[in-house]
Amino acid sequence: MERSTAIRHEQKVPSSQEAWPHWFEVEPRWTLAQRVVAGRHFARSLLLSKFLLYVVAETLEGRASEITEHQIGVQVFDRRPGYSTVEDNIVRNYARQLRRRLAEHFADEGSAEPLRIDIPLGAYVPVFIPVSDHPHAPEVRPFPVPVTIQTQPPAAAPAGTPRRSWKRWILGASLAAAYSAALIGLTWFVVAHVNTAQARPQPADPLWAALFDGPANTFIVPADAGFNLLEDLSRRPLPLADYIKGDYLALPLAGVDAHSADDLRSQQFTSFVDFQIIAALARLPEYNPRRAFLRFPRDLRLDDLKNANAVLIGSVGSNPWASIADSSANFRIVYHQGMQGATIINANPRPGEAASYASHWNEPAHETFALIAFLPNLGGNGHLLLLQGLDVAGTQAAAETLLHQSAIAPVLQRATRTDGSLRYFEVLLRSTSIESNATGTQVIASRIY
Repeated sequence: MERSTAIRHEQKVPSSQEAWPHWFEVEPRWTLAQRVVAGRHFARSLLLSKFLLYVVAETLEGRASEITEHQIGVQVFDRRPGYSTVEDNIVRNYARQLRRRLAEHFADEGSAEPLRIDIPLGAYVPVFIPVSDHPHAPEVRPFPVPVTIQTQPPAAAPAGTPRRSWKRWILGASLAAAYSAALIGLTWFVVAHVNTAQARPQPADPLWAALFDGPANTFIVPADAGFNLLEDLSRRPLPLADYIKGDYLALPLAGVDAHSADDLRSQQFTSFVDFQIIAALARLPEYNPRRAFLRFPRDLRLDDLKNANAVLIGSVGSNPWASIADSSANFRIVYHQGMQGATIINANPRPGEAASYASHWNEPAHETFALIAFLPNLGGNGHLLLLQGLDVAGTQAAAETLLHQSAIAPVLQRATRTDGSLRYFEVLLRSTSIESNATGTQVIASRIY
């Protein structure tokens, strides 16, 4: 028994199609799993695909009883045979993502499949459910859905000053998750059950109608605060292309133990400010819960931004997808070498405008800058709304200015056509950050296209 167990530990998931048993080619459950991992919901995640194929293969070969968290860690995630699942929760983290991706697949491109694959909660053995036994297709829950949220967003530490303890950051984020989930649930209940009086027309109404009131889906994408912390700890900013490839998984994290590093690389953290922005969007009269979806940046795909609307929250340092608008925008945010701050670049300064804007982000009270941009999506058939700041207070300033509208009303009125539709525009804001809270926000430049 000890010899066979050792052999099983040394075996790894085959890396090529030819390595699987030949009879799999005519096995409907295996070909279903192959179609799932070939679909767009799994195309960018090699580990999730490997996870699914492993548990399906073990089940088909009669080894379902051997599918354990420990074995998945060894076979799929290359953990050493003696690793502890108590200290390393990578399998549980990826199992949550796997269940969500399966639900998304079978609610979308896999909706016509005669079988569905489920991974029941509390287990890792897949079950295959005929559609006839599954009266309601697995529904991808439209936004709002709970997300793991931290109380304070990560920020680059000034040179020469001690960085915040990453262990304390992880603990704070974990405690905030439970609080945030309860708070989000309460928010959704209030939004769903309280009837509010019809408000008077507002300057931003055409914007919200364009984003939420049409036939297209809208993805609401908060910042990836864990990615921002990985960049900060490694002192290395990553562009969108590397983010899509998952290169952040290989960023060196000096002084961080393997378990905590895995948490940072696999958990979905965002800031409390982003949660507040999302909750405010959900209360808009134009918001349509059937067509609005909360999507974490690591789960977003280029195709999503070709065929749908999107609200992108955060700058390129915490939400790399914001960079997709750089080619069509006049204002853009560039991070400094070593993650030591960021600057807004003004590509074509007008009289009275500066060529760049930077903040003294390492001071408790400082001037900061932010961007609001309403631009076309990648396919030219939808819209992008970007809310970006040089720091978290800047992002907060952008959202509050747009949602409360008094400062930005003149820009929105000039951008509104006679038929009520909205021209694309950009707005540059200046605000004061006091302990990461924005105040005194003003519009200092704008572009209307």
